[in-house]
Amino acid sequence: MKLRTKLWLLLVVSTAISMVLFGYSSVWIGKIANKGYALFQLNPLAESVVDAIEELPEFGEDTLRQTLDRAHAEHPAIRWIWLDDQGRSMYDTAGLNPTFTFRDLAALMQNMPERYLTDDDVHILTPATRDGQTYFLLLGIPASEMKQGEVYFMVRTLKSLLTLVVPLILSFSLPFLLAIWLFSSINKRIRKLNHALNQLNIQSDSPAVELADSSKDELGQLTQHYNSMAHRIRSQFAEIQQFESKRKLLLSNLSHDLRTPLTTMLGCAEMIRTGNYKDAAELQSRAKIILQRCRYMDKLLDQMLDISRQDADDLTLRAADHNLSEIVRKIAVEYIMILDGDQIHLDIEVLDEDIHLSIDASLIERAVRNLMDNAIRYGRDGRYLGLQLTADNHSVNIIVKDKGKGIPPEHQAHVFERFYRVDGGRQGEGLGIGLAIVKEIVEAHQGSVEMSSTPNVETAFRISLPRGHGGTA
Repeated sequence: MKLRTKLWLLLVVSTAISMVLFGYSSVWIGKIANKGYALFQLNPLAESVVDAIEELPEFGEDTLRQTLDRAHAEHPAIRWIWLDDQGRSMYDTAGLNPTFTFRDLAALMQNMPERYLTDDDVHILTPATRDGQTYFLLLGIPASEMKQGEVYFMVRTLKSLLTLVVPLILSFSLPFLLAIWLFSSINKRIRKLNHALNQLNIQSDSPAVELADSSKDELGQLTQHYNSMAHRIRSQFAEIQQFESKRKLLLSNLSHDLRTPLTTMLGCAEMIRTGNYKDAAELQSRAKIILQRCRYMDKLLDQMLDISRQDADDLTLRAADHNLSEIVRKIAVEYIMILDGDQIHLDIEVLDEDIHLSIDASLIERAVRNLMDNAIRYGRDGRYLGLQLTADNHSVNIIVKDKGKGIPPEHQAHVFERFYRVDGGRQGEGLGIGLAIVKEIVEAHQGSVEMSSTPNVETAFRISLPRGHGGTA
């Protein structure tokens, strides 16, 4: 069943039940809480006594007394007085037997029924005829014995009834119509929200379905949550798609990066096995190639391990006090040996003083080595590799430079993203994970890494580490 149908049924049924409940509850509560005689009951009661007297077989003082006493016994709060046409009392259940003039009777009947609203006694005068004579029955009842509240509608013509019913219908219809308008508005907003949910498409190239609802109520808040949720889902799906595409590229790059050095190693190993080399110098050259390719493959495996650790958020920082100057010097010595004979000028600038910081030495070494390997891999054409260690009162800086082809401006904002490669193809080597690892390591040390590049002039990566309270020089 649709919500609109449910709302209509709820309105109609609740209105009918409310009217029936109002009628029954008012009568029931009136009987319990509003006890006493009603004004409309007195006339029929007096007439019934008059009829009983008029129908007596014999009319006399005794029969009259018996009839009125019987009525008084049934209604002890009512005083019954039988009067002749001269206003003389023939019998009074109160035993007073007064005589009434016309003025007295007129005074008793004056200002009725308004007098009913005061604390005066209520009187009803009913004429009677017996044996051709005119008599009157005067009924008197204290105001305290009457009901404390009554409502009367006196209608003589249908036209007068309409003047009462039409305002009543309008007064009941107004809240009914307002409720219909409110429910229709809410139903319309819910349908729009439901339609938007059905049309929601997480594909980033599909048109976005956004709802405009300026209301501050719960539905307005729900609409705003939907808009933010839809935007967040589409953004996350776009990131997942981008990440998945980079993963596929990673697998393709990995297969090539492993096959190429493996092919070279197999060729050199086969030449050495068969002795197909000219002299000892060529033998050493082939052995050096095998060693270089083995180191490269070892680095690839380390990068694969880093990827798995990043996926598992397994970067655990084990900080301790270390001599950063000594760490940089050790790395510089290693690369002097690695670059021996490659015609690359290695420019090392390390402070003579020892700089101690609370760091994870193995992670900082990995970050610096990644920058050095990146500079050699992509800046080899510049024939220059620089490594600097500088410090001031607030931070310690490790700078790695090269003068190779550099990084184009449109790629510089993405170089620290995982699996991002500037060339986008198969030129160069690596998995596009090295700089992302550098950034993660440095940020884990509450530091920062920056890059500046002017192609074929200078490309520099700067690691800045804060000098905390444990840092000394």
